[in-house]
Amino acid sequence: MGLISEQIKNFLNVQKLGFVASVSDGNSPNISPKGTIIGWDSDTLAFADIRSPDTMRNLEKNPLVEINVIDPLSRKGFLFKGKSRIIKNGKIFDDVLTHYRKAGIQSPINAIVLVNVTDVQDVISPLYDLGATEDEIKSKWKKYFAEL
Repeated sequence: MGLISEQIKNFLNVQKLGFVASVSDGNSPNISPKGTIIGWDSDTLAFADIRSPDTMRNLEKNPLVEINVIDPLSRKGFLFKGKSRIIKNGKIFDDVLTHYRKAGIQSPINAIVLVNVTDVQDVISPLYDLGATEDEIKSKWKKYFAEL
């Protein structure tokens, strides 16, 4: 059994924004928002290269990656670590591209990044350590965002 459960796949389908961390030539961190992160199978995440020149250049030279996806209301999510592979054609590329098109993504997609996940960690806000419930935290952040 892989590290990416159905629960995690469902979470990723609901949360439309995650952050991908890669490392540049000069060993400086690069964090890039991605709105296409999906659990492709029980071992693999995928995301689309829509407008990611720095991330793609970094991953071509160093395929190690971390991906962080958090629910902004519950302040819970996941941190994924793994090794990426960039694909620009073939059956898996076509299958993932079809998935994105069916999901309504219309932007041009230059490549697909597949991430073989080697570690998954829960990310949970310290507010829970103080006794706050998920409903209380969600209510707080819904109110905050509604007042912006």
